[in-house]
Amino acid sequence: MTVSLIISTYNSSEVLNVIIDAVSKQVKLPNEIIIAEDGNEINTHKVIDSWKNKISSKLIHVNQEDFGFRKALILNKAVNISKSDYIIQIDGDCIPNKYFIYDHIINAKKGCYLFGTRVHIKKTYVSKFLYCYQNNNKILTFSLFSPYIKKRFRIIRIPFFKYFYKQNNTISHKFRGCNTSFWRKDFISVNGYNNDFIGWGREDSDLMIRLHNNNIKGKRVKFCAIVYHLDHDQKDESHFSENDLIQKSSILNKKIKSDNGLLQLIQKTS
Repeated sequence: MTVSLIISTYNSSEVLNVIIDAVSKQVKLPNEIIIAEDGNEINTHKVIDSWKNKISSKLIHVNQEDFGFRKALILNKAVNISKSDYIIQIDGDCIPNKYFIYDHIINAKKGCYLFGTRVHIKKTYVSKFLYCYQNNNKILTFSLFSPYIKKRFRIIRIPFFKYFYKQNNTISHKFRGCNTSFWRKDFISVNGYNNDFIGWGREDSDLMIRLHNNNIKGKRVKFCAIVYHLDHDQKDESHFSENDLIQKSSILNKKIKSDNGLLQLIQKTS
């Protein structure tokens, strides 16, 4: 099984540098690391170039012009160029624990997608964390008793607990697209993300709803596959109501394939 890690990012090169550093220290490296940039920032280019000779995984950069929040579209572009069987996906504000890739791989099963949890790094501490990393050139460690984290019990890694979490036929309210993985062929079978999603919200849960409609089950991986989320101000939700209607249509019509997804992207660019 070959594996691609997709990291979605937007104008956050400093954090991206920390994330790639954390990926380079994984106990199991992915075959590919694809940086999916929803924009075209010069500093992001510089960070990616600085890592190309420091990590054995193939490092790929795909981006697009900054015409607003178009995460669904850039993720479709990233999966399209991936050559791997299995896709692991994180957001550009999530730093993976060193067992993150390994945990997703050992829990991967046919006909199933996975979703993990987040340990929250408090917003008031994020700037200090980045300053310390930049000046000490190392990732700070977090413990159960660190005063600057929330959801602290999620920091505990107990791989044996995976046997207590079963596959489910419906999407969980605990699902978060910032820590998920799926088979590339399953993604293709539902025509990927819906490119009609503009602005924050619903693009990831809509994908999983359509996977469920296609008889792909979901499984939560708790106490493993851990990421540390750098808390920040709330995203712009001005398009949320429109995005919510798209998702409701997928639910009501038991939709499997998006009308404007991966295939339409390929046709448009070919």
